[in-house]
Amino acid sequence: VISPASAKLVPRMLGFALLWGVILLHNASVAACPSSCHCMEKNGLTVVQCMSRNLERIPPDLPRDTVVLLLAANHITHIPNHAFRELHYLQELDLSNNDIETVDMGAFLGVSDSLLVLDLSNNHIQSVPKEAFARLRAKISLSNNPWHCECTLQEVLRELRLDPETVNEVICHTAVQEEYAGKPVIQVLDSGINFCNFHHKTTDVAMFVTMFGWFTMVIAYVIYYVRHNQEDARRHLEYLKSLPSNSQISKDFDTISTVL
Repeated sequence: VISPASAKLVPRMLGFALLWGVILLHNASVAACPSSCHCMEKNGLTVVQCMSRNLERIPPDLPRDTVVLLLAANHITHIPNHAFRELHYLQELDLSNNDIETVDMGAFLGVSDSLLVLDLSNNHIQSVPKEAFARLRAKISLSNNPWHCECTLQEVLRELRLDPETVNEVICHTAVQEEYAGKPVIQVLDSGINFCNFHHKTTDVAMFVTMFGWFTMVIAYVIYYVRHNQEDARRHLEYLKSLPSNSQISKDFDTISTVL
């Protein structure tokens, strides 16, 4: 039987235990924060701020409950496969103003369903695999990168939801046709240009050149073979002509017999 005094202590003990549990969870979250970043709670969401920390790669020990990840203004050059695989609650990812050159095809696996905003502006990206942004529903900024406009980029952009405020800043730095360099990619595509047609034409020309090269080599070999055989045949014929004939051999034999 619990005494009245003990009964009054139970709610207090439960409240204290709950408070202590919250404190422990908070401390665990803070402890999981990378040393190069600053983690904070904002409106009940975990925000990880790693901006301007001279990072050369994405921190591997990010809190799993991260909702906003700010990695702008660092020296990150590469987004590897499964870089954010454990961040199932990630909604906003800022990778702008880095030195990113390559994005692996599985870079955003694990966050395609949760991610709402992705900023890759002001980097050094020329091209990305078609699979890199597969199934992403996020609003994406790709402005101010040295894009090479060709078939793969066209297919990538077809599946993306580009940030409408920066879409005209996605410029063709280079292109399969030089006349489109320096122009906004969307403007070129909206004019009816199909980079994939250029790709097919280039492939066809390359195949034609290759086949023509092989054909030329075969013809050259045949000509060489025929001429070489003709030369051998001529030499053989001259050799046969140089041999004494049967009549001459007979005459010489008769002469020898008479002398004897």
